[in-house]
Amino acid sequence: MDTSTLRGAYDGFLDAAAHPDLGKADDGGWNADRILAHLLSVDASITAVALGVVSGSRPTFDNRICLDGWNLDRIIAEHRGRTDLTDHVRSQAGILCDIADRLDEEAAAVLVPSLLLSNDALVLDQPIPLAKLIDGLGEDHVPVHTRQILDLRVAVPGQA
Repeated sequence: MDTSTLRGAYDGFLDAAAHPDLGKADDGGWNADRILAHLLSVDASITAVALGVVSGSRPTFDNRICLDGWNLDRIIAEHRGRTDLTDHVRSQAGILCDIADRLDEEAAAVLVPSLLLSNDALVLDQPIPLAKLIDGLGEDHVPVHTRQILDLRVAVPGQA
């Protein structure tokens, strides 16, 4: 698989997450720590799916645990602050990309039964190729969360 889009999406996300002045969402949505924890959960889950496919099992992907408030709070509590969360996202994204880079066409084409929710709405409930699951992160998922992070930037007087 070609992970250049995914790697680029993560570079942009991590640059945005490094902004020192990230406040709260105007709409009461997730703060930066919750977004980082969510990405950690999604990346670990999809990495596990990819490794399962390579091992010969036929795993499923269900993102509900990646949206669960208790789980996100647990992930946040296991880190020493935003820098630690950000470093872990960088590492986990690298692992996912490295595994995806090594997937052959046969593994990338394996259909993965997938259940995806977003804002309590069903987005997908059908098998999709593993490659599409991974590519969706770089093409849509990570860029959406990058915009979320950018929207959290707080204007600091005297800075442009």
